[in-house]
Parts: sequence; C-alpha cells; structure tokens
Amino acid sequence: MQTMPERFRRNYLWLILPALGVVFFDQLTKGMIIKSLRIYETVPVIGGFFDLVHVRNRGMAFGIMNNAESNAGTWLLVAMSSVAIVLLLVWFYRLKNKGVFVTLSLSLIMGGAVGNIIDRLRFGEVVDFLDVYIGTYHWPAFNVADAAITVGTIMIAANLFFARPTQSQPSETSQSTTEISSSVKLKRGNK
Repeated sequence: MQTMPERFRRNYLWLILPALGVVFFDQLTKGMIIKSLRIYETVPVIGGFFDLVHVRNRGMAFGIMNNAESNAGTWLLVAMSSVAIVLLLVWFYRLKNKGVFVTLSLSLIMGGAVGNIIDRLRFGEVVDFLDVYIGTYHWPAFNVADAAITVGTIMIAANLFFARPTQSQPSETSQSTTEISSSVKLKRGNK
C-alpha cells in the first residue's frame, strides 16, 4: 500500500477543514438571506456604512458577464471555477515545506470557489448580501465566499511579497566555483 507524501499528510487538514468551514458558513448565510429577505430588499445594519441586501449576480465580480438572457456565462464560470480548484489542488500538492499559511490561503480560495459554484448550479446565479458603502458610493454586494476568496488571495500576495526566502543548499555549480576559488587562493599563497 502506498502512503501519502509527508507534505500532504502534514497539511491536508489545513486545506480541507477551512474550505469546508467556508462552504458551510457561506451556504448557511445565503440560506438565511433567501428565507429572510425578498430579492432587492435592504436591511440597514450600520447607517451610512453597511446593509444586508438580497441581490443575485449571474456574472463575476462587479457584474462582469451578468447577462440575464444567457446561461452560457453561468456554465463558463462553473467550468473556470472548477479548473481553478484543480489548479489550486495541484499547487497544494507541489508545495514543499511552505507551512500552514500558504495552505490556509489556498483553502480559503477553494472554499469560496466551491460556495459560489454551488449557487450557480442551484440557482444559475450567486446570492450576494453584504453591502458596504460610504455615502452614496456602494462597493458591489458580495458574500462569504467572495470574502474568503479575497482574503485568501491577499494572504498569497502577502506571502509572495513579504516571506523570507528559505535557505537552500548550494548547487553543484556554486560548490564547484567555491572549491575552484579556494584552490586558486591556496596556490597563490604557496608562491
């Protein structure tokens, strides 16, 4: 029987559990909104800053591909999200010892993608309900899945920009160069 690679055995819970938590919380909150609010209904939470709303989005963020007359965009987004999930799983599998931070980042993105795929398959559109705004400027409504994707993406970007490079073993070329350099110094010292 073949065993799991060590890196997978060590981090798989950090990949699976947060993703499942995001999917569960995302679907739970969307279900509560569907049962509590009519479409386009608004409930003020923090006046002038935050409302709960019930809107639907057939497209992507900012209403891109939000075409009510066609299902093609929905199926294209389901396919693209599914491919993204597979690529994230490949990325996870290829991680060496990047630790929990990158794994958690991938998990949040995957959980968010799955949450929105579930909506697209059930309703042909995504349920959005968080409306953040200042005055008359409203950020596009979003949901828990969108928030998880955003946080996971920011975490990956932070890791790429701020993580310290790991100490790697010198390559054969650099070892050879060091040996040649040391040998030349010794020969010069013997003259």
